[in-house]
Amino acid sequence: MRALALLLLATPAAAWEASSDGPVCLLKHSTDEADITVSHDPRLPLPYAIELERDSDWQAGPIFAIRFDGPGRRTISTERHRLSDDRKTLTVEDGGFGNVLDGIALNHVAIAVTGETALVIPLAGAAPEVEEFRNCTSAPGV
Repeated sequence: MRALALLLLATPAAAWEASSDGPVCLLKHSTDEADITVSHDPRLPLPYAIELERDSDWQAGPIFAIRFDGPGRRTISTERHRLSDDRKTLTVEDGGFGNVLDGIALNHVAIAVTGETALVIPLAGAAPEVEEFRNCTSAPGV
């Protein structure tokens, strides 16, 4: 794991970015391998979602897990994930994302896994943007 962390530190990281599109709050990040989007749409029954879109296919699996490595180490798993028809996007929706947001803000790297597919997501610089995303989701009228 130490070698993985050093490799990630040596690779230029695209910035995390929080924004809003009307009532929808977004937290986005792109890597060479994938685009990551966390969203909050208060109009939906399950307002929080994470979408992990890859250039290559996700392998189907009964469980999706995301492990956050760093000072706030945690692993979250669910059976309530789905793949897009082209198998490029994995989506999880839920009523709350406190553990996911804490994992992104407090750690160095996340590893998302389903089936035999793993995606490494660097988390450098995410904490301030997670805070902005949280402020957006709690704003009046959202």
